[in-house]
Amino acid sequence: MIVVLSLIVAGLYAAGVYMLLRRSVIKMLIGLVLIGNAANVMILSVSRFSRGGTPIIPQGQSVLPRTASDPVPQALILTAIVIGFGVLAFALALAKRVCDVMGTDDLDEMNPEEAEQVTP
Repeated sequence: MIVVLSLIVAGLYAAGVYMLLRRSVIKMLIGLVLIGNAANVMILSVSRFSRGGTPIIPQGQSVLPRTASDPVPQALILTAIVIGFGVLAFALALAKRVCDVMGTDDLDEMNPEEAEQVTP
């Protein structure tokens, strides 16, 4: 299972870096999303996850049993998903505004001196 998750993480990182290197703003944002998802899957794969037992420390012990999953990485991933969604929504709104003002989403064709003077 770890080998499969490692290959998924590697594929997501590779696809994310490839998309970041494209000239389109939208493809760049897709690359950022892929890299964020790869980081989430990597955190999940290095944490101890299983289907047995609840993550409750029994009375008289100070650590979780080996059959229980650690809830901290899962909480971190859930927080990262929510924050990533907010950042993506902001970046998409910003990219749309830049594309409207510049007239293109190609990063090489964007020239701030030729931008239309658009009032907010």
